[in-house]
Amino acid sequence: MTDDATRPRAARKPRWSRRNPFQARVIENNLLTSAQSLKEVRHLVLDIADSGLEYQPGDAVSVLPTNDPHLVAAIIERLGVPADTEIVDRKGSQTLANALTHGFEITSVSQYLLDHLATALDNPVAAQLLAGERSALDAWSRGRDVLDLLNLEPDWSPTPEALLGELRPLAARTYSISSSPQVHADTLHLTPATVRHPATPEWGDGRDRGGAASTYLADRVVPGDVVGIYLTPNKSFRLPEPDTDIIMIGPGTGIAPFRGFLHQRATVGGSGRNWLFHGARHRDQDFLYREEITALHSDGVIDRLDVAFSREQEEKVYVQHLMDGHGEEIYHWLRDGAVLYVCGDADEMANSVEEALVAILAQYGPHDEDSARARVGELRDEGRYLRDVY
Repeated sequence: MTDDATRPRAARKPRWSRRNPFQARVIENNLLTSAQSLKEVRHLVLDIADSGLEYQPGDAVSVLPTNDPHLVAAIIERLGVPADTEIVDRKGSQTLANALTHGFEITSVSQYLLDHLATALDNPVAAQLLAGERSALDAWSRGRDVLDLLNLEPDWSPTPEALLGELRPLAARTYSISSSPQVHADTLHLTPATVRHPATPEWGDGRDRGGAASTYLADRVVPGDVVGIYLTPNKSFRLPEPDTDIIMIGPGTGIAPFRGFLHQRATVGGSGRNWLFHGARHRDQDFLYREEITALHSDGVIDRLDVAFSREQEEKVYVQHLMDGHGEEIYHWLRDGAVLYVCGDADEMANSVEEALVAILAQYGPHDEDSARARVGELRDEGRYLRDVY
């Protein structure tokens, strides 16, 4: 018998996934923003010591939420059946309460259910929404949930099976990891913003709504609880070699991966400079990780720090405006090989930042607008213009 045959096999790392999530114990769950802020952002620390999870700065983690029990109870009451009504499908059997809590999307408008209301029940509101502009449907849907759809037809009482057949499975929510494995050993940090939709007169029921995962993490998870997670690697949003300069643009919770970047760079050393553009509404209310970022700047880990406080003057100031003010320096950093990262809102911020970048290249480089846009594409292809937007 050979030595290879007698040598014990190395233990295989667990393959955590949506079907088999790691149950991470919550160590910390703290509010980052002040009580006066219109934004609500939290800092969570999860224990992954025995998970076998190995992440790099820039990676993300997917969280499996549970739905708000008050909304679950309200939907069950609307259906007029017991909470322990048995639901049987190809996966087995469970109670209706369990299915609505763990299995289906109920905090947003179901396109399938809206279509059923319009086509099968001739509901005029649903029909008008589906026949109109997409922007109008999106505006109407914002904050509304499955109970709102059921209440469009007060006399309609679908069976639980019929309702569940019109709903999407409850999906995991993905968050950028805001820690460094070298600095925050055996833990994984998150910086989630809480989505809340306070009741409006238009809704008419005095009921507040909220995001499934964000309110789960904010309202229903405390230290000592466990949260089901699995790693979502992001190989296209990683740090370069330690001697390469980087420019990080991340307003609001877009700062999350850059917190991991900065702590990692403080540990590994290297001559690469770090320039951070961040944005908040107010310095004293929602400057995320303010003391920590300020200390990293004072210690020289952050070579350049520019923060836009959008509501502290008459005209709003955002990160793209700060870029305009430092255009020549940004151009020189990029000319000399820097990597530029953008993280945050995909709809407005990321597009505005890209327009600012095009303008900088056109003003300070050998480009007109068309060739500046082409150069942005080249930077993306070279792996020197990287975006993690949502």
